Amino acid sequence: MMFYDLFSGVKWEVRANDHYFHQSCRRKSFLCFRWGRYADNVVRSYKYTPLTFLPLNLYEQFQRVANLFFLLIVILQSVPIIATIPWYSTMLPLLFVLLVRGCKDLATDLVSLSFLSFSQSILLNSFHLHRSLKTSHISADLLLLCSTEPHSLCYVETADIDGETNLKFRQALSVTHTELNGDSVKQNLAAFDGIVWCEKPNGNLHSFKGELHWKGERHLLDTDHLLLRGTVLRNTDIAYGLAIYTGSDSKILQNCGKLKLKNTQVEMLLNKTVLVILLFMITTALLLAVGAGLFEHRVSPKYDVVSVLQRDSSPAYLGFITFWGYIILLSPSMPMSLYITFEVIHMVHCLLIGWDIEMYWEDNNSPAQARTTTLNEELGQVGHLLSDKTGTLTQNRLLFRQCFIAGHIYGLLISLMLFSPLDLSWNRFSCGGLKFSDQRLVDKLRERSSPECQEFFTALALCHTVMSEWRDGLPHYQAASPDEEALVCAARELGWVFLSRTRETLTISEMGLTRNYQLLALLDFTSKRRRMSVLVRDPGGQLKLYCKGADIVVLERLQRDWPLQESTERALELFAQGCLRTLCVAVRSVPEALWTEWSRTLSQAGTSTGNQETVLEEIYDQMEKDLTLLGVTAIEDRLQEGVPETIATLRRAGLKVWVLTGDKTETAVNVGYACKLMDPDTILIQGEELRSENTDRRAVKSKAALVISGPELAEMTKAPEWGAKFVALSDQCQSVLCCRVTPAQKAEVVEMVRKHSTSITMAIGDGANDVNMIKTAHIGVGLCGVEGSQAVQNADFALAQFRFLRRLLLVHGHWSYYRICILLRYFLYKTTAFALVHIWYSFYNGFSAQPMYESWFISLYTTLYTSLPIQCMGFFEQDVSAKSCLCWPEIYSIGQKEQLFNPLVLAITLLYSVYTSIILFFIPMGILQYSALDYQTLAVTVQTSVLLTMTVEVILHTKFWTKYSVAAVVFSLVAFFLSTLALHSTRLFTFVDITKCILILCIIICVFQSNVIDLKINMNQVNIL
Repeated sequence: MMFYDLFSGVKWEVRANDHYFHQSCRRKSFLCFRWGRYADNVVRSYKYTPLTFLPLNLYEQFQRVANLFFLLIVILQSVPIIATIPWYSTMLPLLFVLLVRGCKDLATDLVSLSFLSFSQSILLNSFHLHRSLKTSHISADLLLLCSTEPHSLCYVETADIDGETNLKFRQALSVTHTELNGDSVKQNLAAFDGIVWCEKPNGNLHSFKGELHWKGERHLLDTDHLLLRGTVLRNTDIAYGLAIYTGSDSKILQNCGKLKLKNTQVEMLLNKTVLVILLFMITTALLLAVGAGLFEHRVSPKYDVVSVLQRDSSPAYLGFITFWGYIILLSPSMPMSLYITFEVIHMVHCLLIGWDIEMYWEDNNSPAQARTTTLNEELGQVGHLLSDKTGTLTQNRLLFRQCFIAGHIYGLLISLMLFSPLDLSWNRFSCGGLKFSDQRLVDKLRERSSPECQEFFTALALCHTVMSEWRDGLPHYQAASPDEEALVCAARELGWVFLSRTRETLTISEMGLTRNYQLLALLDFTSKRRRMSVLVRDPGGQLKLYCKGADIVVLERLQRDWPLQESTERALELFAQGCLRTLCVAVRSVPEALWTEWSRTLSQAGTSTGNQETVLEEIYDQMEKDLTLLGVTAIEDRLQEGVPETIATLRRAGLKVWVLTGDKTETAVNVGYACKLMDPDTILIQGEELRSENTDRRAVKSKAALVISGPELAEMTKAPEWGAKFVALSDQCQSVLCCRVTPAQKAEVVEMVRKHSTSITMAIGDGANDVNMIKTAHIGVGLCGVEGSQAVQNADFALAQFRFLRRLLLVHGHWSYYRICILLRYFLYKTTAFALVHIWYSFYNGFSAQPMYESWFISLYTTLYTSLPIQCMGFFEQDVSAKSCLCWPEIYSIGQKEQLFNPLVLAITLLYSVYTSIILFFIPMGILQYSALDYQTLAVTVQTSVLLTMTVEVILHTKFWTKYSVAAVVFSLVAFFLSTLALHSTRLFTFVDITKCILILCIIICVFQSNVIDLKINMNQVNIL
């Protein structure tokens, strides 16, 4: 056994009913430490426990540089010799920030805890035998041993794993079905002592390799024998299985990797700005410390009082102490609460997206979803939109409209409004819904006058992975893709009815005659192969391979000099002009000797330890050649509602729209015209023109669109400089169509645009083949389509229809960008203006690091007095209404051009804060310095002026007032004046003249400041216009 273990690399051993073996290797944990091999079946979706919450959450929060910086400031404030302000002036805001963030993390973790699944099977371990009942969730990765169905079949639904609602069948090994089933199944299972050797736990949902060792024999295992955790048992009363992977070892949980957070350009620029502020603060503190040393050296000796206070300290030592004092004093210039406010506003923006009734689709009860809380403002900056076609621009509800068989095209492509259905009353299996109109084909099938037509529909009835479900005496189908369902349903309506399947057989009805085909091999469809095949033995004993797939793939595998080549190509061109999706259907007669040799090679490949996918693909290629073409299917996939209007509006907004599809060029071009991706007079640049030197000038002089195929893309990307040239050329064109591209090429195209362009990229798709593209783009959007939920699960935002993208970008995206930019600029403005006042006061206090404000005001300024108004502005502010955003999409260019948040705007904001700090300090100082008023009067005057100025700033910038905005402003002012009265002695303000003087002075400062603000706003409006 150990020799097998070391030789094959399959090192996971599971012994049925062996409690002692698995108990000794069971995985155990204490706090953050874990050891052992086999996991239990408890799903720990929470991060914290009552014991680890406080230390772990504090550790995570102090990963932020800002929080760590202020913790160091608190430590410095605890040193009496350098503490310029009391320690609680920084500790209280820091505790507030940590408390809010901690409560948010705890709430998120409690929500995760409430979604703990499969709690009914938490005692299951890797060696247990498990009994699953109909409609129950499979609670671990089980090896199917037997079931109550014939041949121990088992039907499962995998919607929770891949989003597909069609049933899939699994079947137990013949030996376990025979030995364990019967009247004494429980006793047989209790005595079962098989040993499973398989691969270690991994996240590959579509691959499993192992062996069952039982009674001295070895039996190969694959995915068809495995019931994955998260699947639902359907159409099967009871299934018995051996737990192979449990808990965190199961394949579905192995796929739950760590989420990779995306940072926006605005946030990255903010981080750089904060770093600049930090460097400026350190430099300023250093210069002021030098000033303190010079003051001690030159000025202090002239005044006995000052000399006594310094206690004979050396200038260098005093400068060193003063440096740390100014670090403490200027620390409020670092926006401590900005990041927590940033997160809260992002969260509220996500809720507003989900609550928008205009993006709710009643048909499947799907609202818009923001699956990440970090990318809201980038929704207002998108420059390139890269979209899938099928299921994204189209409905993906496919209709069988035409077909080409033996040189003839059947079916009329007429409007569904004028469509008259065929008379199919002769077919007792007909379920209706066929949108095909051509009586000639029906007559040939019923009269059996065309062997080619019969063979064509036999291929459609056999070459698929569809599962049948009988309701009211009629067969209904559940398919992995809409293409398969459309083709099998069309064959059913025309007399070739797929009835049922097992692991070894396929049963169909051919014009009322039931025939059983032995299923020898199924060559799966993959996005790379772009085809699928079945190898069957017909009732007459003849071996046949039926293949269907993309025309570019199937046609190159046909026999040389195949007949009807010209008519086939002409039919494909006609179908493409009608925007129909095409699949080629072919057949091959397989000699018995070839099948024997090929099956032996296939069995050997199943136990190989190398790159199994590559080996299987080579083996499949050996069988899928020398094919004979049976015909071509043409399926209609209509555009979604509102797609042309959405694309036209987005193009007006300045977005470059790229469509990436696997369809042939002619089909993609016709769809491009239909969805207004291109204007009727647009010139197409494709083929050799892409390499021409005159292409750039042609694209500039006229409206043009680029069309490139997957093979051309693969060839051109070999040149390193080609990507930059292609992206630069595309910027001069209306749009880009990439045809015949694979899922991997879609991701490569997105990466190329990101690399050679400075704009924000957004990728949108609806299927599993779009996942790589969605994850590669700055922003990924998944549509809740009919191809499963993998696109949504891997996306940053989820929508039900493509048309909702217009509102998501032009309304919510623009608003989020505007609100976030206003918030960040205001935060930087209010914190730097507040802190710079200390610098100007240093020139009057001998660079002694004496604070300008009272300590309680420093503590409450950011957390209480100025936080709520700007938060309400970040929640609700609108520069234009939603209707205006949609009517004038050109407004969206504000975000694309980064007009509201760029280095120049930030520099102006910081300079404006410097100017404001000068006004706030020098006007009160100039008026009061020669009066008999004391220092506290000056401090109260300055801090009142600061608060009123910041409040007026918010009022002047607010364009969309709500009751919450008014309440926030009123609360901030009332809180300040009430706290001021409460924290000061009443005797200090008994003189009415002093009070009047302070109020009049504050009004003068605010009026002077508001005039400057009005001037700045007018200048900004002129710049934007």
